[in-house]
Amino acid sequence: MADGNHLTLEVVTPEGVALRESVEELTAPSVDGDFGVLPGHRPLLAALRTGIATFRKGSTETQVAVGPGFAEVSEDRVILLTDKCCRREDVDMVLSRQELKDADEALESFDGELGGPEHGVLIRKSKWAATLLELGGDPPPPTVHVFAEFQTVAHPDSAHAEDEGEAKQH
Repeated sequence: MADGNHLTLEVVTPEGVALRESVEELTAPSVDGDFGVLPGHRPLLAALRTGIATFRKGSTETQVAVGPGFAEVSEDRVILLTDKCCRREDVDMVLSRQELKDADEALESFDGELGGPEHGVLIRKSKWAATLLELGGDPPPPTVHVFAEFQTVAHPDSAHAEDEGEAKQH
């Protein structure tokens, strides 16, 4: 319940409400970088990326891992709509390390369409496992992915049309 000094934070996944808290401050990961929300924040709609959301109640800071999705801020309420949410105490470090290893090996040997749906699934698996390890206190070394979680691939006809246009200009 918002009282002017607090925000109502809800994290909603396909399974239902994963988290509902009255908080004083929130920092969440968006595709354009992390953003912060305090009570009285202006309305906002943002695309979430896989990462760690941090919220504060008094002097206590709590972190949760969230998957890609959307954030909506309205009045003193924040809703994170995401496909995944995990609390620190629910992280299985051994399983997360193995999932990261498996996803990274699959990415290294991937011979399909870069930026295509199958490639995106592997990137999301790798990012999720790395985020869980970070949340658990043992982050893996940084990994650079050429493609982002939400990479769009131009339709082959549109790329071909651009090439023809360039050829006609020269």
